Amino acid sequence: MTGSGTSALVLGGGGITGIAWELGILHGLAQAGVDLTGADIVVGTSAGSVVGAQVTNGQPLEELYATQLEPADAELGGRMSRIAALKLVPPYALPGSGRAKLARVGRVAVASHAPGSADREGVIRSRLPVRDWPDRDLRVTAVETASGEFTVFTPASGVDLVAAVAASCAVPTVWPPVEIAGRTYMDGGMRSTANVDVARGAERVVVLAPLPRAISKKASIRAQLERVAPRAWSVVTPDADALAAFGRNLLDPSKRAVAAEAGLRQSADLVDQVRGVWEA
Repeated sequence: MTGSGTSALVLGGGGITGIAWELGILHGLAQAGVDLTGADIVVGTSAGSVVGAQVTNGQPLEELYATQLEPADAELGGRMSRIAALKLVPPYALPGSGRAKLARVGRVAVASHAPGSADREGVIRSRLPVRDWPDRDLRVTAVETASGEFTVFTPASGVDLVAAVAASCAVPTVWPPVEIAGRTYMDGGMRSTANVDVARGAERVVVLAPLPRAISKKASIRAQLERVAPRAWSVVTPDADALAAFGRNLLDPSKRAVAAEAGLRQSADLVDQVRGVWEA
């Protein structure tokens, strides 16, 4: 059962462990009778774009969750080193508009890895059992590297779904930007880890945010929720057990199963909270 008015499920970024945790949360809630995957609007950023593409295409949550528990031997991991992370500090710290800051991050991204230097679309394709945009309002976020322009890909964009998701997951200094129609794009999480304001107009919003911290007050989940102004909302962040399961490297495939299990356990504590929003 869902309430009246437009509903939105916002799926934030958080690496390989974020994907697993989000699927654990969604699976557990659905088992308890609160199925968020039927949301009118689904917004996916980085890891959340993978989950969003899966659930809006009708992939059963039980199967998606079970996949997270399988050995991750074939999963290509990554790591953002301390040096690589420090490269992203000056672009944000220097003065300028939000778009100017993102353009500086884009230059770091391109300088770190030439676009196309790794088969990111192949990696994403291996994670997605689907290839086509769903007949649903799925919104995938990314940032154009040259201009810093924030971009939202939708079924109406005329862009390949796998390419859009790969772009949304292209973490600067870890993975190369993804080329789409002659332009290159990087991770949508560079603008905001959740991009809640992409769900503007929704009256009921549930946010799953593996990485709730923000680079600025304006980009914070709370500030973005204020711009959306839903009548009912809930923000779900990892509990202590989930954070321990994630470990220090969110891109470590070996942590996938424990992150999914942590999400499933945490979901039991969220049923009443989320149901209250979804049925409002």
